Amino acid sequence: MGVKGLQSFMDRCCPEACVSVNLREMSRQHAAKRQTGCTTTTNRPTLVVDGMACLRHWYSCKDWVCGGQWREYMDGLKGWVEAFSSAGIRLVFFFDGVVEEQKRQEWVKRRRRVNGEISKLFRHIKAQGEQPGRELFCLPSGLATFTRFALRSLGQEVFCSVREADYEIASYARQHGSMGILGQDSDFIIYDSAPCFSVAKLRIHSLTTVMYDRQRLCQTIGLTVAQLPLLACLLGNDVVSEDKMMHIRNNAMATYRIDNPIAHSGAPQGQMVMAVSHLVSSVWGREEQETGLIPQTLNLSAPHRELLKRGVRSYLLPGEEAIQLGDISAPSSAFEKHVSSEILKACREKHVAAEGFMVYSVLCEGVIECSNTLEDEEDTELLPQALVYKPCRQRIYGLLLFNGHEGSRVDLPAIREWFVYAGNALKEPDMVHPVPISLQYNQPVLDLLWFGNGPEVSSLRLKSFLSMFDCQELSELYGAVEDSLLAALCLVTYIALQIQTLSQEDCDAYLSQAVCLRLKSQKELQHIKLPFLCSRAVQLGSLYVRGLAHLLGANCASGGPLPGAALMPWSSFDGRLFHSKYLLAHSGSDNTVLLDRDPFCLSQFLCLREKLTETCRKRGRVLQSRPKAPQQAPGPPNRDRHTGGGENWSERGETTGGGWRERGEARGDPNKCENRERLWERGGGGTRGEHFHPHPRGRSHRSRGRYQLAPRWSQPPAPGT
Repeated sequence: MGVKGLQSFMDRCCPEACVSVNLREMSRQHAAKRQTGCTTTTNRPTLVVDGMACLRHWYSCKDWVCGGQWREYMDGLKGWVEAFSSAGIRLVFFFDGVVEEQKRQEWVKRRRRVNGEISKLFRHIKAQGEQPGRELFCLPSGLATFTRFALRSLGQEVFCSVREADYEIASYARQHGSMGILGQDSDFIIYDSAPCFSVAKLRIHSLTTVMYDRQRLCQTIGLTVAQLPLLACLLGNDVVSEDKMMHIRNNAMATYRIDNPIAHSGAPQGQMVMAVSHLVSSVWGREEQETGLIPQTLNLSAPHRELLKRGVRSYLLPGEEAIQLGDISAPSSAFEKHVSSEILKACREKHVAAEGFMVYSVLCEGVIECSNTLEDEEDTELLPQALVYKPCRQRIYGLLLFNGHEGSRVDLPAIREWFVYAGNALKEPDMVHPVPISLQYNQPVLDLLWFGNGPEVSSLRLKSFLSMFDCQELSELYGAVEDSLLAALCLVTYIALQIQTLSQEDCDAYLSQAVCLRLKSQKELQHIKLPFLCSRAVQLGSLYVRGLAHLLGANCASGGPLPGAALMPWSSFDGRLFHSKYLLAHSGSDNTVLLDRDPFCLSQFLCLREKLTETCRKRGRVLQSRPKAPQQAPGPPNRDRHTGGGENWSERGETTGGGWRERGEARGDPNKCENRERLWERGGGGTRGEHFHPHPRGRSHRSRGRYQLAPRWSQPPAPGT
């Protein structure tokens, strides 16, 4: 949420309410006031953190388009947390867990706006061959999802909301006497809760920032704290859109300009806030103060009056007088008749504690959403991630909802999906039906998967998990390879089965980066130099990270056969490393170069690729070699592309500058795991591709037209059809 214009009003027109503070010193003062002689964690000064507002400030890594520099991000997050810990400040993080339906249209509006920015981003990459400036900055896909788990791994308290996160943050801070809220949402000024601190103006090394003082704001605009919710709704927020109350504001402005012809003459937004404040003050009498009702003197239609009531009520925290608008208890599960009460209880607890993903949205809400992904709507060779992973989600829904029953016996409603992809106008949700998973026996019972014990249950969990990606054969590798590599292989196999245009080079880039990542230090990953960026590789990087989130959802649904740490991107993915492997693979570099001339990495890579090829072949999918050899975009002269010296990077196994080298050696036969050591001893890690093609196959971007709108993607068939 956010109040239209209030933040800028305080920054520009109400400087007395913007107070510079030192959080370290405030922590000492807060602790002294609450001193009880106890030194437990719960009595330390607590700062409640709006995690969603912090993401842009936490992700300060140089590269953001290639899929994310996750290890560097983790290290930065750790340093951020330690800065507060050293000051004796306890942090409690909150993240959005749901999108409330009354705010859906605002969510859709923002998603459409970001889509336009992503289109500009891809046009820039294709024209310049480099990452655009911060004016087109987009968070790496899945950042909000994985940050919750990152903070938990750092020992932090993390909560996922079951309603509007801002409300839960303000409620927690008020009920627990917190020293403040760290965020960037002007709604925290409206709530009668703890002081609000700016994360945008936070200096982490000195722990200084700006506090927005609501009492001083009220003194300036002539209102009480109790009147702020009505002010917020008349100005416009996520519940009461700006256009709904435009006539009220226009009338208030006209009256204000007559009564105050000189005040704030140079600040239109200042005039608006002051005008509406004067209106609220003039219509708010004793009756409104006691009942919390909307003043009758406001010229409102019945629907607008009800909307305004809803908006004002959204700011009332527990313990405050609430307008009675019906039952406000927690809604019942959308599918409670299909699962046990124990499952629902565990599902909600895991969600609130930020231990689960996707499951709560399905079982308790019946709706799931996914924000924007870095996808090129002009590239029709690659399906959007929403459609790539749709069959997987259908099986996740099936595992959760069929719950031991055969599909023909259960009449299940569809899940409402709000997924952003090219051609989807987001006017209504996609209705997606659950599909039972394919096992040799009946659908597994959810209670057994979640609460059962013993080796048979463990085996059933793993098979259920793999079946959602149509990769049951990979269970043979469980325990033989690291869990993160098994997860990576499962994901790459699934992507290859879903996207027929995915080539052998694409798969090799995915697998080689997963294998090589574990041997790379963070410093090495940061200093990978790319001669230029390829828009297709950018999209494939985001596709992979979105897939990790689906692995996480499937793992939660099937009872956790794999440790959560194995599914985190910092365990199996780095954007720059993947991009470098993609460029190498499509340049025709041989496998020894692709695997950094490391015999152990080569051995693991060949074994994983053999299993990938075998699994795909069983399903009639034969991976083809289709090197695309991206060409360096022209770009302006002397532009720094972060390239290295003149040595050939494709020979060294990393991208440090230099040009493309055409390699036309004959293909070796590296596909048998039992031959991998002999291949290395011969120095024959195998060459990439049958022949090197200097130009990509198929239609070029130019032939499609630079600004041509992509058609709506056809829906893939449901699994098993």
